[in-house]
Amino acid sequence: MSDTSASPGSSGRRPVVTPTRVVAAFCLIVPFVAMLWVGSYAKVEPDFIGIPFFYWYQMLWVPISAVLTSVAYVIVRREQRARKEGGSA
Repeated sequence: MSDTSASPGSSGRRPVVTPTRVVAAFCLIVPFVAMLWVGSYAKVEPDFIGIPFFYWYQMLWVPISAVLTSVAYVIVRREQRARKEGGSA
C-alpha cells in the first residue's frame, strides 16, 4: 500500500506561504471579487462613449485581469526558480 497523504511527485514537504504567494493570491482574487460584487456596478450611469457603466466596467476588467494574472504568474515563477537554485546549491 502506498501513502496517499502526499501528492504524486512531491517530496513530502508542506506548501509554504510566503509574502510572494500572498501577493500572487491577492492579484488573482481581486478581479474575482470585483466581478462577484454586482451591486457595485449594476447601474447605467456614468456612460462612456454611449456605453452604459455596467458593460464598460466589466470590459475594463478584462485587461486588468490579464495584467494581474501575468503579474501573479511571473512572481510565482521567479520564486520557484530562486527556490530551485537555492535548493540545489
